Amino acid sequence: MMAEGSLMLERIRAAMPALPPAEQRVAKLVLNDARSFATLPVGELAHRAHVSKPTVVRFCRSVGYDGLADFKLKLAGSVNEGVPFVHRAVDADDKASDLIVKVVDNAVSALLKYRNAATGHAFDRAIESLVASGQAGQRIEFYGVGNSGIVAQDAQHKFFRLGVFANAVSDGHVQVMSATMLRSGDCAVIISNSGRSKDLIDVAQIAHRKGATVIVITASGSPLAQLALQPGHVLLAADHPEDYDRYSPMVSRLLHLMIIDILTTGVALRLDSSTLRPLLQDIKKTLRARRYAEG
Repeated sequence: MMAEGSLMLERIRAAMPALPPAEQRVAKLVLNDARSFATLPVGELAHRAHVSKPTVVRFCRSVGYDGLADFKLKLAGSVNEGVPFVHRAVDADDKASDLIVKVVDNAVSALLKYRNAATGHAFDRAIESLVASGQAGQRIEFYGVGNSGIVAQDAQHKFFRLGVFANAVSDGHVQVMSATMLRSGDCAVIISNSGRSKDLIDVAQIAHRKGATVIVITASGSPLAQLALQPGHVLLAADHPEDYDRYSPMVSRLLHLMIIDILTTGVALRLDSSTLRPLLQDIKKTLRARRYAEG
């Protein structure tokens, strides 16, 4: 049996439709008994899959590995330790092909883990608050600094295209001034990788005092997350182990962008389609007129 949640096996399953029939038989052999595949010699693997030995090797290369030895080594680590290979850090001597596999698989692993752990109730509350503010013409403010400031801008852009007026603020002084002008019925969406930014914690405290709904996207257990646990506010926790002091956050940024996409989709589905659809069509028409013609 394959180890549940193994991203290596998930990658093989996703790649199967594009493989030649003979390599698909090898893929099925892996998925049916990954532990045995990692230990059996190539001749036995070929016999069980009813393919040639070179086909087994070609399969390993088709799914992104250097060959059978490399594939079996990483497969053994995935199924025996219960931790997908994708969580191993990159090495200084990694080739580009290694980086592609590690970086992409690490992102996929984190996204699937989030999908399985996320709570729909928190998203329902956040979406309801955003819809209420948008429909009432009240303020929706997105706050973030650094990489999180870029996510805040992405959120503003997405909400703007829904006809919901929102603002993204990344300057610390402007953030404090913006939060001071919030009132009951407004929404403050605060985005932070670490949850320890003093400016953003100040914004959350000010928004709370002003009666706004505070929606926080950050690491659980952080000071900012604790503020979001107060009644009337919402915590959308996004946890991924990254060294924020040494590296620019990568996977956590993807998680935050995905959370914004979920919120945007939820808001769009709850808006009046009779007015939203013509608006979106008009936006697309306007943008299309600004592009060079194809061909």
